[in-house]
Parts: sequence; C-alpha cells; structure tokens
Amino acid sequence: MVRYSKGAFREVLRDYNVDIAYTPMILADVFKSSEFARLDYTTNDRDCPVVVQFAAHDPVDLAHAAQLVAPYADGIDLNCGCPQKWAYKECIGAYLSERPEMVQEMVRSVKGAVDIPCSIKIRKHPTDMRQTIELVRRAEKLGIDWITVHGRTRHQKSTEPVDYEAIKLAKESVSIPVLANGGIFTLADADEMYNRTGVAGVMSARGLLQNPALFAGYAETPLDCVEKYINLALAYGTPTFIFHHHLMYMMESMMSGVERKTFNSKKISTMYVTGEIQIVPLGTAASLTPYIAKVKAVIENSGLQHTMHDSGTNFQGEYSLVTKVAQECMQSVLDSGAPRVLCYLKFGARTDKDVAASDISATEKVDHYLQTHTQ
Repeated sequence: MVRYSKGAFREVLRDYNVDIAYTPMILADVFKSSEFARLDYTTNDRDCPVVVQFAAHDPVDLAHAAQLVAPYADGIDLNCGCPQKWAYKECIGAYLSERPEMVQEMVRSVKGAVDIPCSIKIRKHPTDMRQTIELVRRAEKLGIDWITVHGRTRHQKSTEPVDYEAIKLAKESVSIPVLANGGIFTLADADEMYNRTGVAGVMSARGLLQNPALFAGYAETPLDCVEKYINLALAYGTPTFIFHHHLMYMMESMMSGVERKTFNSKKISTMYVTGEIQIVPLGTAASLTPYIAKVKAVIENSGLQHTMHDSGTNFQGEYSLVTKVAQECMQSVLDSGAPRVLCYLKFGARTDKDVAASDISATEKVDHYLQTHTQ
C-alpha cells in the first residue's frame, strides 16, 4: 500500500491474526538520499515481523536503502506490482514484472547487501505467463526467500476476477514459499485463495483497509479495533489525512448514508495546520543551490507563516494554502531543469485558528460515533 500501512495501523493488524505486516511502498532512491524521508519510517518492539517494501529501478539505490533500514526491519521487499501510472512511468512497480532482467539485477544487489530475508511482489504478466514463470525462477535461483503474486495484470481493474490458475502455476514453478494477493476482502476469500492455489500464505491490502480484523473472521470492523487505531494513531502521531482516511475505510460499512456524509464532510481545506515541508530535486548531478533558491522565493512570496532550516521549512497556515505552496515549489524546481521532484509534507497538530467554528475534528467525530453506537 502507498501511505497507509504505517506503524499504528500495523500494530492494530497484529491483534487480528495478521502474521507479517509490510510498510507502505518507499522510494529507495529518496530513502537513501534524504534523512527527512527516512524519518517517515518508524517501528518498535511490537512491530515484528515487519517487512520494509521498497520501489526501485536502480540496484545500487536499492542496496543502499536496504543497508540503511536492515537493522530496524525483519525483511526487505521489492515492489514489482504497483499498477499506478506514475509508478510505471518511473520504471518501478509493475514495470518490473515485465522485465525479469532488471529484477534479477536488483535481487542480486540487495541479497549481497543485507543478511535479512528478501522477497519480491509481482503481478501476472499482461500477455505471456511464461514471462511470469521466468521471473519467479530467476528470483529463486538468486536466493530470494519468498514471492508474492498478484493474480491480475497491471491493466485490469480491481473489480475484475483474480486469475487463480496463474498464481497456482507460479507457485508450482518454484520450491520457495509463494504468497497470493488480490481480491481478499473476507476470511472466506482467503480460504478460497488458499484452497484453489495451494500457496503458503495470503496477503490483503484494500481488504484490510476496510476491515483490519478480516483475518480474525470479522465481517466488518469491530468497534474495539477502531478504538485501538484511534489511540495508537494519536499516541504515535499520524498525518491528519491518513488518520481520517483510515477511519473512513474502517467505519464505512457501519455508518448510514447520512453518517458517512457527515463524517466525510470535514472541511480540511480551511483547517489551520502546522508542519514541515521539504522539496527534493531528483535526477540531477548539478548543484542544488539554484533549486533551493527557487523554493525559498516561492515560500517567501506566498504569505505562508514559516521558518526555514537546513533540511526544510516549518510552516503554519490554512491547509489549502500549504498544499498550493507545495505545488508551486515543485513546479518551480521542474521549471528550473530538474527532471524529477518529490515533495514531503508532514502535518502536525491543528491549532485553535479553525476558519469554520462549527467544524469538529475527526477524533471528535469518532468519539461521538462511538458514544452513540456502543451498546
């Protein structure tokens, strides 16, 4: 998952029969280059086993990132399955599932760099299953510890059926453990996947977002699960939009249409927030000074209250202004010649300067929901 499988959520999952939890997909080139980016990965003694999932197209970047995180992880995973268009354009994710040679080089690199288990997550090849078989066999020869296979191609919608036979064929082509992914929203779905493919385990992503307790047999998210997530997310610190989105996913099936509308109508664009922003030019060997100057100029002319420091800028202001400034900063860097740019936004606490006096926080809404819906 992108963004959503952070520490608080992973800890909740472990209370509901999840054996192995993965981090969100992390860009290896940014992780190895930016201390600010590395701060986004947090773990603790209760977060075990945890697999750090990287997206990469360069073996050196992947090996370097893996070395940095290995002391704080139980496994490394190379994501070769993300179907999003931006990922494919960046030659990461599902782009790799169609290029066994690239995967081979990166597996060799990461296996030589760390001494913890390593895996890959792939998708079914769009047109030729022989390519998928070639990929899993090459990975096995290089010592990969397990493989996860998603039973759809990158072109297929998530509503289309999973190809059980493709997963089964991949599983039977190697002797290492193979996990299956795709279309797992209930425990019955997991059982069917296991029985039809014979895999060693079953992975879920969107299904767990909607119901973190699905592997424990719950048909919908139990209220104690919601409460656990709220407490952990607030204790560990979670970006506002991720916190809100997790609760939207978990509580959607429990709420009426009116309740969903109320819960999702939070006026986040007029919310007054604090936090930090960092703009990272990528793909250029030139000095970063001109790019930094451009970013400073944008921020200083924006009217956003801010304090600049060596690694970024602390800010406070309306959410809509913050996101607008971030977009303008990225565009200024691209206009200055950088082929790629990444923006990191970390939001802290809301302040007492909300524009809409009637607007209440996501936490307050959930507290109210729990108070009025608990038997």
